[in-house]
Amino acid sequence: MTLPKLHIAVLMGGWANERSVSLMSGNGVADALESRGHRVTRIDMDRQVAARIAEAAPDVVFNALHGVPGEDGTVQGMLDLMGIPYTHSGLATSVIAIDKELTKLALVPHGIPMPGGRIVASEELYQTDPLARPFVLKPVNEGSSVGVAIVTDESNYGNPIRRDAAGPWQDFEHLLAEPFIRGLELTTAVIDSAEGPRALGVTELKPKSGFYDFDAKYTEGMTDHICPADIPDNIAQLCCRYAVEAHRVLGCRGTSRTDFRWDDERGEAGLFVLETNTQPGMTPLSLVPEQARHCGMDYADLVEAIVAEALRTHNAANQRTAARAGGSDGDD
Repeated sequence: MTLPKLHIAVLMGGWANERSVSLMSGNGVADALESRGHRVTRIDMDRQVAARIAEAAPDVVFNALHGVPGEDGTVQGMLDLMGIPYTHSGLATSVIAIDKELTKLALVPHGIPMPGGRIVASEELYQTDPLARPFVLKPVNEGSSVGVAIVTDESNYGNPIRRDAAGPWQDFEHLLAEPFIRGLELTTAVIDSAEGPRALGVTELKPKSGFYDFDAKYTEGMTDHICPADIPDNIAQLCCRYAVEAHRVLGCRGTSRTDFRWDDERGEAGLFVLETNTQPGMTPLSLVPEQARHCGMDYADLVEAIVAEALRTHNAANQRTAARAGGSDGDD
């Protein structure tokens, strides 16, 4: 789809934990769109965002928000009511994909392997461990590895975890507990087109210390990105297959990124999906632009492709609505 010159509102910032990342993503997207001759209105998300979007009256909104309320269905529902096309996934997909437990309920029945585990009240952690160590604790609906803790026999959290130990149990009433999977951190980006979703490749993420947490993701030099990952072909193909299937089952639009852990001592049985991110970062260190570059698509091409998909799906939805209305005989 060749894009005409458009007025595009880039929605960024907000008040989530990932505000700083969203601002980097949004400004990068806005710069790329302006370089291609589009008119761009940059909007830093606040409580008056609906009025500001209505005043701008854009042709399409590029949703560069990360976390709540930009990634959980809230903003998507607002834009649906306003009738404005927007990038990335819609309301229902966003509600499910941001919730790690709901994501498991959606994906596992389709043969996509994910770690076991359960939701625990943070208060329980001060009495006993929810799983055998080592295990992982993470918020149910945060991204960018915000609030993730790996609890091992050697950790200084205590056994059981002490109330005064710094960790996500101090910030969230409930957490998802999962068994820790040793091995490699892998990720696969998926982009949409009129021909359907396709995987861009597989990247291995090698933090220089600790694990791939928020700082490791967004601090230059803290993580090595190996793209393409130096892994067996069958594992790379399986990552791509699972990522496309997750994108399809969840109903993602535009682009998504699926993260994996691979226990390389177990072969294919050691590959597990951790989550699917419906609004992956678009910063200079982000993984989707990196994989797109490896496939010969520069940053501005990627941004325009995401906008084109938003317009295509919006127009297709309008055509379906018009067809249904045209086939109705009205009230009898």
